[in-house]
Amino acid sequence: MIRSKFAIHVHILSLMGTFPDEWLTSDFIAGSLNSNAALVRKELSALRNAGLVESREGKNGGSRLARPLENIRLSDVFNLVKEDHIFGFSPNDPNPDCLVGKNINKALDSLFTSIDDMVGRQLGQVTLAEFIKKHF
Repeated sequence: MIRSKFAIHVHILSLMGTFPDEWLTSDFIAGSLNSNAALVRKELSALRNAGLVESREGKNGGSRLARPLENIRLSDVFNLVKEDHIFGFSPNDPNPDCLVGKNINKALDSLFTSIDDMVGRQLGQVTLAEFIKKHF
């Protein structure tokens, strides 16, 4: 399930997109997130591995977008953070002797896959540039 990582990643990318020519430090990003730099560095690593962010070390180091705003879609972030379905299954195993219980997870899996696909398509229609222009 997607937790707050989607929001954190979009926040980081939006901040970088607002300052496209600057190398932003993890402390600066953490200040915007009202979080800590260690969490930011962990999330920057995931964004870097996905090719969305580039980083450099040293006195003038920091991170910035690795691609133009127009070439980053919110679906890129969604696909990065999505580990399983958006919605989750019941933590209890259904009763296999029940007509509904023995079929519910298969039926829900099909429904959840459709929902995930719809969300991915919707987010694929929005670039980071459009998101930033509309909201900031």
